[in-house]
Amino acid sequence: MFNTIFPKIHKEGYKFLAISILATFVVLFFSQILGALFIIITIWVYYFFRDPERYPINDENYLVSPADGLITDISERSGPEELRLENTSFTRISVFMNVFNCHVNRIPSSGKIEEIFYKPGKFLNASLDKASEENERNYFKVKLNNGEEIVIVQIAGLIARRIVCEVEQNQNLKQGDRIGMIRFGSRVDVYFKNKKILAKLGQNVVAGESLLASE
Repeated sequence: MFNTIFPKIHKEGYKFLAISILATFVVLFFSQILGALFIIITIWVYYFFRDPERYPINDENYLVSPADGLITDISERSGPEELRLENTSFTRISVFMNVFNCHVNRIPSSGKIEEIFYKPGKFLNASLDKASEENERNYFKVKLNNGEEIVIVQIAGLIARRIVCEVEQNQNLKQGDRIGMIRFGSRVDVYFKNKKILAKLGQNVVAGESLLASE
């Protein structure tokens, strides 16, 4: 119960939380009404950076969601040209994270990070389709243990200004392991082939736990 009410927070959140707490004390000194507003903002900052434990299915026949949020797109797409996959057809599932979702991202299945590519860009609303081509984003090409390849793309949103990557090229990860986060509203796309889609458009999903696709 305690961990549910007071979850641990991601290391990226400590400085923002410290700034928010300090600002709250300063504002309270001058105005209780504004101070109350800053208290609410501080609570929001704490919960935005929450990093709860997740419990994946631990079955490599499934892909779990890379992010908390709402599935806004399920479609057939060409792969990202940044990874030289523009001539390969994939199924793409997009998960949009609003400012109230947990923003820690996770790997959908066990495998090895073959390539990481960061591309700076704009900060359009991440729910828009053109955000995939114009926004700041970070690509992961992952070779799964069964030999298949998937691609995960972190896409910064309208408010987000920094994508945080926590893994390195050639690193081996287990299903549900953390790969990074995006600060303050964003989207994560996952590209895959040869799998049965289990998720539905408009579904709310949980990173590391909700099933997106299966063999």
